[in-house]
Amino acid sequence: MDSNELERERGITILAKNTAVEYKGTKINIIDTPGHADFGGEVERTLHMADGCLLIIDAQEGPMSQTRFVLQKALGLGLKVIVVINKIDKKFARIKEVIEETHTLFLDLATKDDQLEFPTLYAIGRRGAAFLEMPTGDLETITGTVEPIFETILKEIHPPQNDPNGAFQMLVTALDYDDYKGKYAIGRVHRGIAKQGMAVSLLSVDGTVKARGKLDQIFTSKGLGRVEVSEAVAGDIIQVTGIAAAGISETIADSSAPEALPAIAIEEPTLKIALGPNTSPFQGQDGQFLTGRQIEERLNRELESNVSLRVTPSDKGDFILSGRGELHLSILIETLRREGYEFQVGRPEVIIKMIDGKPHEPIEEVIADVPEEYAGAIATEFGKRKAIMKNVSPHVDGYRYTFEMPTRALLGLRSVLMSKTRGTVVLNSMFLHFAPKGEELPQSRNGVLVAHETGTAVAYGLEIAQGRGMLFVGHGVPVYEGMIVGENTREEDLDINVCKEKKLSNMRASGTDAPVQLTPPRTLSLEEYLDYIGPDELLEVTPKNLRLRKIFLKKSDRKR
Repeated sequence: MDSNELERERGITILAKNTAVEYKGTKINIIDTPGHADFGGEVERTLHMADGCLLIIDAQEGPMSQTRFVLQKALGLGLKVIVVINKIDKKFARIKEVIEETHTLFLDLATKDDQLEFPTLYAIGRRGAAFLEMPTGDLETITGTVEPIFETILKEIHPPQNDPNGAFQMLVTALDYDDYKGKYAIGRVHRGIAKQGMAVSLLSVDGTVKARGKLDQIFTSKGLGRVEVSEAVAGDIIQVTGIAAAGISETIADSSAPEALPAIAIEEPTLKIALGPNTSPFQGQDGQFLTGRQIEERLNRELESNVSLRVTPSDKGDFILSGRGELHLSILIETLRREGYEFQVGRPEVIIKMIDGKPHEPIEEVIADVPEEYAGAIATEFGKRKAIMKNVSPHVDGYRYTFEMPTRALLGLRSVLMSKTRGTVVLNSMFLHFAPKGEELPQSRNGVLVAHETGTAVAYGLEIAQGRGMLFVGHGVPVYEGMIVGENTREEDLDINVCKEKKLSNMRASGTDAPVQLTPPRTLSLEEYLDYIGPDELLEVTPKNLRLRKIFLKKSDRKR
């Protein structure tokens, strides 16, 4: 169901989606939510539409931090949970251990005794096969169907018990847009019957009537498409048009009895980043939308559907974006970039919360899966960042570490660990709580190589530069004064001329005509740049390029 381009590229769910299937005369609505805590806003609002959930757990990886996050939300809402141990055909599947880990997770999170009892199924997702008991025999050739999952849903999850004869009520939990029909308000019918053409009121979170209108069209899901219907009853997940002013957490209700439903509680953001128009010498070369006004209009549109996001103008002419984590913000930045926007962003900063007059900072649980040969390096790096080790256990061909640490100590950690483990570490994190702010952390990054002048990087200048550190640009790349072209081997920054060409003369000496040997430059992804960026630096983001730069481009300005 992951139809978004970024979702397909990264193999993750970013936006919640719903579909519906008919099984033995029963309509089953299926909602696919993200798992990552950074997209918690999607999880929190879509779980309100469900009566139960399927908790999918990898038979090799076991419960992850995102598993804990989603399960905690589901149990808090009182949803019936069905556990599905998926990918049981993996080479290193740990079925027995994963089930034990799952039971331990439920013991930690359950709020009622009856939540400790849950059905467990086994599946091979890529073959569409599910089993009520762990199958025996050769898992490479075994076949099956998903009927055991549907049978368990019908047996364990009770259908909605709302009053179909009451006045119509629906909580808006998502929005969609169409060039022809405009805005779609998406939600579950909480009470009554929704009918085409019926007069309705739109109620704000505080219960006041925000607008009045009528339901033009009503759609339900069938497979991966929309089907228009004349009416929908309590329990149906529908998409309605005609309510252009609708916003998430607002209620659409029968005009004859306008009653608001409780709003969806969304956790507060933990990370913020400054975003503003691009001010580099290369501004306007790639982007279609460049001005602050255009960026503000786009961010305001994003606020309508991205419920975890907060946007506030700053006194510097840019905008402060507050979100649930680095991934949450980076997905938005990448989306804007692909839509043709050109802008610059600053270093991500944690949001400090004042509690009883004292500063508190967000604390996260971090789970790191690492091969055995890199275990020491992982423990050392976490130790430098004042992380508290909560648990360590054997995992596949290495170890799984569980730490608690401040969010600010997590910034930049992913790229450091990727370098130390040759890209083999798997890192997941989840926000836990706010705690009193701790001591300052030591600098975790070396200085950078800064371009001394504007021009084109050439092989001769790059060969000299690579003797001072690791390069981020290659031969023929345009650079400007103040642009960061590499990382220094020392802690201080170094200005260097990568545009320097070899001087020609009639004199010849041994070795002067030897070919230039350049090491391929290190290419950083958007997330790696956000991890890497320093407090006096900016990241220039355009549809075609990512460039790291100093806030003050001239060396004399930086010294002042």
